[in-house]
Amino acid sequence: MNRLERLLLENKAWAKERAEEDPLFFERLINVQSPEFLWIGCSDSRVPPNEITQTRPGEIFIHRNIANMVVHTDSNMLSVLQYAVEVLKVKHVIVCGHYGCGGVKAALSRHSYGIIDEWLLHIKDVYRFNQAEVDAAPTEEERVNRLIECNVKEQVMNLARTAIVQGAWKKDDRPTLHGWVYSLSNGIIKPLIEILPKSQLDHPIYDYENL
Repeated sequence: MNRLERLLLENKAWAKERAEEDPLFFERLINVQSPEFLWIGCSDSRVPPNEITQTRPGEIFIHRNIANMVVHTDSNMLSVLQYAVEVLKVKHVIVCGHYGCGGVKAALSRHSYGIIDEWLLHIKDVYRFNQAEVDAAPTEEERVNRLIECNVKEQVMNLARTAIVQGAWKKDDRPTLHGWVYSLSNGIIKPLIEILPKSQLDHPIYDYENL
């Protein structure tokens, strides 16, 4: 049996176990989706959101990309954000990075990696804004991890700067924004930043008055 066939076999075993444990499990999933959380995380295969948070299907809405970025020209991310905030009415949006992120490490170098260079430019900007703090770390690993933390905080701020989030803040007093970082070495999530609805932004130019 090859690995692909194994995946399908494991899926059947999982579905059988869920149905035996809760006969209405799949019926509920078909009829409603009401997650409380939107998770914006890294595509890294070692950071599976449902597993590390022990959430079940239907409890967390997920978007993943290289280095957990919130880029204002990324229509994919913005579409997920808008659907989660305006349709699903999520109460919390979480940006979760992870220590040892290859995307952040690549952004700290001056090497060209091809098409991903355009994506990594956004992380390079985060480094430029936080260069003194990042460079103060004594080792390369610590510098990468410091930038990972700075990047998570910046992406949370990018969420707060969107009209999608600000509109929900003014209409519904939600969602709360969170920045977390996950450790591959021990499996623990470290909270870094929290922004409550209607919080003052880092500069008034980002505050939309007509929402």
